[in-house]
Order: sequence, then structure tokens, then C-alpha cells
Amino acid sequence: MSSLILLRGLPGSGKSTLAKELSEQGKHPVCAIDDFFTDPKTGEYTFEFDKNHLAYKACEEKVKVAMKQRAEKIFLDNAFTLEWEMEPYFKMAKEHSYRIHVVTVENRHGSENIHGIGRDQLEKMAAKYKVNLF
Repeated sequence: MSSLILLRGLPGSGKSTLAKELSEQGKHPVCAIDDFFTDPKTGEYTFEFDKNHLAYKACEEKVKVAMKQRAEKIFLDNAFTLEWEMEPYFKMAKEHSYRIHVVTVENRHGSENIHGIGRDQLEKMAAKYKVNLF
């Protein structure tokens, strides 16, 4: 059975780095909301809040295409601090018979996030973060 692996955690936790490592040098697709805001030529990241909904849709579409192509593993990295952010992927996984894994990535290495999100905002995000252990 194919797998969809959601890597979730606060900005700076290492989700993107881990996704790239697990993708086996691009053998398996990696999808991220951040892709929408990253210039493919320069790698420069420019977040635009008013386009965030478009970023979510673009990421969902990328995952859907990978599932239709029957990718063995698909890695998806996003903060996923709220349950509703994961729901579309749970539905897609069910529709396409993908096993789903949700992996929480912790910032144990002390890295700063590349998005310039301050400590106050990170704490607000962390307060909303729920882990489903049962």
C-alpha cells in the first residue's frame, strides 16, 4: 500500500529538511504550502497572506496528482497546527487508498525559522497545536 506522510511542526522545526531527506533525493514527491511562495529559480521565499488560500489549493492539487500517478510515498510538510488543515489530505488518502502517517517534527536542534516568525507568534501557534495520541 502507498503512503502519504504528513510532517507537521512549528516553523523552524526541520520539516522541509526532513522531507527532502526522506524523499530519497527526489525519488518520492515532496509537497509543501511554502512551495507556492518560493521562487523556483532563486529559492527566495515571499509570503503573501492574501494568497494563502491559493497556496493550500495548489498543494492539495499537487498531492492529488501524485496520488493519481500512484506515487509509492508522498511527503507533505506544513505546520498543520489546526486539524482542518489536514482534513483534505485524510479524505484524499482514503479516496486513493493511501495509508496515512502523521509525524510531528520537533525543533530539538535550535534552528531559527526561515520565515521570520517571531517567538510570540510561534507561541500562539504552539498553543493551538493538538496531538492525537489515541
